Amino acid sequence: MRPAPPRITLKDLARELGVSTASISNAFNRPDQLSPRLRERILSEAERLGYSGPDAKARSLRTGRSRIIAVVLAETLTYSLNDAVASELLAGVAEVLDAHGHTLLLLSGRQHVSQVPGSANIADGFIVYGLMPSLKVLSDLPAHRPMVAVDFDIAGRPSVHIDNEPACYAIARHALTTPARRPGIINLRLTETPCNGRITPDYRLLAAEHTITRSRLAGFHRAFEEHGIAPAEVPMWNIEENTFEVCAPVIEAILDAPDDERPDLLLCMSDRIALTVLTLAERRGLRIPEDLRLTGFDGIAEGQNRGPRLTTIRQDSVEKGRSAARMILGLAPGDHCLLHTELILGETCP
Repeated sequence: MRPAPPRITLKDLARELGVSTASISNAFNRPDQLSPRLRERILSEAERLGYSGPDAKARSLRTGRSRIIAVVLAETLTYSLNDAVASELLAGVAEVLDAHGHTLLLLSGRQHVSQVPGSANIADGFIVYGLMPSLKVLSDLPAHRPMVAVDFDIAGRPSVHIDNEPACYAIARHALTTPARRPGIINLRLTETPCNGRITPDYRLLAAEHTITRSRLAGFHRAFEEHGIAPAEVPMWNIEENTFEVCAPVIEAILDAPDDERPDLLLCMSDRIALTVLTLAERRGLRIPEDLRLTGFDGIAEGQNRGPRLTTIRQDSVEKGRSAARMILGLAPGDHCLLHTELILGETCP
């Protein structure tokens, strides 16, 4: 048998091209450090000569860094990849990691806690998105690694938030410029114990530091008080999962109430909830906004590409992901980042 040709090394390729070994490494791992023309030349010659890139295992052993950033999701991977808001956030994270030669690892807080640490140990840092179903997941992550929280807070760690309370105040204030006889609020995961339906006094609400839902509710309540409406008199419902299948039974019960009991204004804490209301209301022949006005939150494309268009709050989920990625890579201050939102006036609550 003929011996295999010797494997070309980084130094061999650098010598062949007359460039530094740092340039070769940057072409594979930090493309932002090179001109597009030089990077294209290096990669083209590397392919011709059979060089597949720096040895990741050797680099990890030498530097103690894997160049892997883990995103720990509060939901399952399937749900997160199908959810418009979560998938946009992941796109923003991936954009920054790609530009700086890092790899994205996805973990779910819905996994059994014993499954997460083994995968997590290889990551250089963690972006934790949303309140974990079990905080033990966080305590099992390597404490010495950088960590950024998104949409909630972890003591002593930097975080990325949007202006939830002012945003909900703004949209509720707009909605109440037209008097509402029977306003209602549909929340997303607001109660300590599972509740997929009307929130009664038997349910305790999650603490404000544990969920953005409380900040959004505070914004709604501020607008109600400004218009002389006692927040305690406004009925509230809770949704356990931001999907049509989970939302539908709760919303059907709301819409099927007698005419003199059915809300004429619904403030929804997500566009997915609002779109479910819209679909089920249309099936019942209810006119939007004449019989029922409604608002959403998120600004997803689906709500703006159908008629009537949702009145909603647009958050830039891609930029939220970018911000978290910059912080975890040390490209932005490791402090607290607050992003602003935009009120979008559609036909569902003109």
